[in-house]
Amino acid sequence: MAVHRDRQGLLVPQGSHGLSTRDSVQPNIAMRGLLLFLVAACFSEACIAQSTSTHQAQAPPPSGQNPNGMHVYIWVGLKSHLAGQHDYPQFLADWSKILTEHGAVVDGALHAPSPRDLEHSDVLVIYKGDAGYLSDEEKLIVESFVKRGGGLVSLHDSLCGPDPKYFATLIGGAKRHGEINYTLGAPIAYSVKDAADPIMKDMSNLTIFDEAFFNMTWASDPGIHVLAATAIPGTPSAGAHKGEVVPQIWTYQHSLPGGQPARAFVWMQGHEYANFENYQIRQMLLRGIAWAARKPVDSLVDYAPPATGGAKPAGVPR
Repeated sequence: MAVHRDRQGLLVPQGSHGLSTRDSVQPNIAMRGLLLFLVAACFSEACIAQSTSTHQAQAPPPSGQNPNGMHVYIWVGLKSHLAGQHDYPQFLADWSKILTEHGAVVDGALHAPSPRDLEHSDVLVIYKGDAGYLSDEEKLIVESFVKRGGGLVSLHDSLCGPDPKYFATLIGGAKRHGEINYTLGAPIAYSVKDAADPIMKDMSNLTIFDEAFFNMTWASDPGIHVLAATAIPGTPSAGAHKGEVVPQIWTYQHSLPGGQPARAFVWMQGHEYANFENYQIRQMLLRGIAWAARKPVDSLVDYAPPATGGAKPAGVPR
């Protein structure tokens, strides 16, 4: 066998094509390494793609949810007062179900909403004692939501806080915390002021046992649109305010500086949680929420879930 000296001066066998055995082996090893690297890279990319696809996959909507419905965010507080009163967490549980059954997509919490919470929301429903106590950060979040046209719904003492003049710019009217400014439990007799308003459809001059406020700070230019008022009953806490006629249900359309037109709907009762079960009250609230969300007023009341198409055959995944 012929030999020759390689590049390092060693005697090695001469290959059939003029290459040494060492020279011919090294390219094969390099090629094999390159192929293994490419296979590994492709496998890695496939795994990453599969992992990303799995991560981005969306869970199916809850049973009975209308994925195309209006988006409602419910902000509540911790339970306060006596049994059957100010049951904010129960409202979150009950009305999440009620609104879902009426075609809405519902989210909510016992803390102030974040920008992400309100990103896709049409309306923010507040049932929380003294919601007017907003930090500077919370003010910016709520104001940004309202400026893009987001709706607000305030129930009972959500309109209380330290600066009623400011909070009235968001919902039309507000109450200062700490004042004796309430009837406590008393018959609240509604006098419907605008029976033609679609929110008040089928709403009568009913009387409920609840609580009313009277010393209010009202927005001006624009002002509120009164849907129903009550004559303050003569309770010890009402004092000289007995007989004063004060708005209890109203709408408010306005624009914050630099913002789009926005809507707010207020029902001042809700001290007694049982009143949420009243049929007329519930229908009125559903219409008020839809109105504040800039949706057809009857869209929640008239929602009918689509037909399910009957039972699925055995063995078919649900």
